[in-house]
Amino acid sequence: MLNKKEIVVAHSPDADDIFMYYAIKFGWIDSKDFTFSNIALDIETLNKEALKNSYDVTAISFGLYPKIKDEYALLRTAVSFGEGYGPKLIKKKSKKLKKNFKVALSGENTTNALLFKIAYPNARIIYKNFLEIEKAVLDDEVDAGVLIHESILDFDGSLCVERELWDIWLELAKEELPLPLGGMAIRRSLPLNSAIECEEILTRAVEVARKNINLASKMLLERNLIRVDEDKLKTYLDLYANDNSVTLNKIQKKALDKLFKIGYEGGYFDEAIECEDFFIPLDYKELREK
Repeated sequence: MLNKKEIVVAHSPDADDIFMYYAIKFGWIDSKDFTFSNIALDIETLNKEALKNSYDVTAISFGLYPKIKDEYALLRTAVSFGEGYGPKLIKKKSKKLKKNFKVALSGENTTNALLFKIAYPNARIIYKNFLEIEKAVLDDEVDAGVLIHESILDFDGSLCVERELWDIWLELAKEELPLPLGGMAIRRSLPLNSAIECEEILTRAVEVARKNINLASKMLLERNLIRVDEDKLKTYLDLYANDNSVTLNKIQKKALDKLFKIGYEGGYFDEAIECEDFFIPLDYKELREK
């Protein structure tokens, strides 16, 4: 029997990423050619490791992708978009923000950091693990912070939302498109047929998880694999691991192109790219099978 090739998948420890990957971990998805191992890292670390080409498949902030496009192809699956919601800029209710207020962000190359920097060019930025941002605001280490992931669902009553990143996105996009937050990328060094199979497996994992959401959620909760309770998990998955997460649709692709254009025009990317040029070419498999 031939040895299967191991594919290392790096994802965040957040409920949506774990939910979308763990159908593979639970043995619900199998592959004749590959075994999958996983590592969970915060989004700032994932983005930094992607810049170093560390993992075969990795979750990334969409705001990072143009910087790694030569080493990684975009996957069409396991995507998280905001639709009327997203990260939140929070502060103490008693705090009045000055033009150069100090703010904590979750990472230099996150999508929320890209949008924030364009909207608040004079802010003084520090970067923290997203789990530490609320405390930094409460302790007056910073004047404000951008909450992401599960943190947007529940925060201290002394805090309020200064601005929704969704509103910044709408102002910059100049049309109502879903807000691209995070997705997956795969190393270009993998053989193309292997990359195609990996994408198919990962897509099936998200699809199976969605079709078996109650069982998958129960198993994640029983194993203490996530940080939220049952009610918050359902809410969170509805936001960021929903049916639109299975595979990118036309409107999501348009939103991605808009994000890349905004980043380029803001001076954060070297060139404006269109996402369709950076997916794995699935027609390669069809041509090989003819």
